[in-house]
Amino acid sequence: MATTAKKTTAKKKTTRKYSPAASEQVRTEMDEMKAGKLRSGGSGEKVTNRKQAIAIGLSEARRAGKKVPPNPNRPSRKKKA
Repeated sequence: MATTAKKTTAKKKTTRKYSPAASEQVRTEMDEMKAGKLRSGGSGEKVTNRKQAIAIGLSEARRAGKKVPPNPNRPSRKKKA
């Protein structure tokens, strides 16, 4: 009789990248975009791109102080000593 060995993989503990409140902010922005009410900040044009709507939601969540990592495409503003 041959026994089969089961491979068990340990689950890694992950921490959330975004807070639930930040996810709710993104959902709100997506709903606005789908309704045709979301406008971009600079030009005021209607937002039709899904990725742009998500970026706006994350940006507003950052401003509100919710748990969102910093934007990787924006250079950091570090104070010089």
